[in-house]
Amino acid sequence: MIQRPRGTADRLPEAAPAWRLVTETFQRECELRGFAPISTPTIERTELFSRTTGDATDLVQKEMYTFEDRGGDSLTLRSEGTAPVVRAYVQNGLHNLMQPVKLYYVTSIFRYDRPQAGRYREHHQIGAEALGDPSPAVDAEVIDLLWSTYQALGIDDLRLELNSLGDPETRPVYRQALVDYFTPLADRLDSESRERLAVNPLRILDSKHPSVTELCEDAPRSLDFLDGPALDHLGELQKLLEALEIPFSINHRLVRGLDYYNRTVFEFVPPGAGSQSTVGGGGRYDYLAELIGADRVPGVGFGSGIERVLLNLERCGGSLQDPLSIDVYVAPLAEGAIADAMRLARELRQGGVSVECGFRRASPRSHLRRADRSRANAAVLIGQRELERGVLALKPLNGAAQVEIPRSDAVKRIQSALAGAT
Repeated sequence: MIQRPRGTADRLPEAAPAWRLVTETFQRECELRGFAPISTPTIERTELFSRTTGDATDLVQKEMYTFEDRGGDSLTLRSEGTAPVVRAYVQNGLHNLMQPVKLYYVTSIFRYDRPQAGRYREHHQIGAEALGDPSPAVDAEVIDLLWSTYQALGIDDLRLELNSLGDPETRPVYRQALVDYFTPLADRLDSESRERLAVNPLRILDSKHPSVTELCEDAPRSLDFLDGPALDHLGELQKLLEALEIPFSINHRLVRGLDYYNRTVFEFVPPGAGSQSTVGGGGRYDYLAELIGADRVPGVGFGSGIERVLLNLERCGGSLQDPLSIDVYVAPLAEGAIADAMRLARELRQGGVSVECGFRRASPRSHLRRADRSRANAAVLIGQRELERGVLALKPLNGAAQVEIPRSDAVKRIQSALAGAT
């Protein structure tokens, strides 16, 4: 039998309540801050990612799903969320709006990586970007948005780790300092870190190899190479986070995995964090737009994997398997009642009532078993007697007595009964 590709997952109906909880909570927090939704294509031109992310990154070298279409263009499945939003901002003239332009999205991300808990080759992200304003106050608002989303979900034990990578003017000096430090120690590096030493030494700091992690403790720190404006930006951001009562710590090894970041980088990690446990993170990318051929657009944003959020929601005691329920189950007890049952179901749905309708004649006991499995609040029984008299039998499923209601006034009477039950 044909099965789903490795590293993908089916999202079954029982997962819908938890999934909806995450996305709707995030949407609410975004809209409270004036963030508006945006959607970008699932496929982009490959150069959008190769030019912005960095040719030496793992993403470009190993993880992108890239193909040539029939017109000869090289296209890539969306491998991260920020670059497409920046492209959309530039291409659609969003610089003409009041700045910063604040955007959020819920989207699929595709990466050819080793599948692991909370991370699939197709995974899903909530993300937000604020474009057009370089102020550290924008960084603070973006961080507060993600922090507040986790708090609202009940994931209240994450810690915020913070660092600054400075600006392009100071990055080469810091890069050389890392090369000078790690080169004499090359024989103690694992093979991946030795490769990174030649092409992208900052990524050595992100290594999870135990021996390399130990060496990184004494490696040069990016904060020691910041110029005045970058130091001021970081200092102001820390003051704002303290004012917002968001606890944080400086992690000198935090560099993130993409080359377009400058100044602020941050991650939210759970207690006892392992090598792949970051729940969400992001940073500032003031020079990304220039990499795609546009004028400079200051920006800051984040992405947070929904699957990873759900794992932490479960870890914190949240329910991920709350089954779906409906308001009313409509039960046709006679062959001639099926058409009227379906008409009633449509009328109730048009009135905002969720309905499950039986599709064939059956006994009251059989239909009521189905109503229980549907977790309905009430059942409406339509038999031959009810059809002849123009009435319906409304049976609350909380133990209250069954009542007879006129068919002509059914929707209002059922809405009223449901409101009274709550």
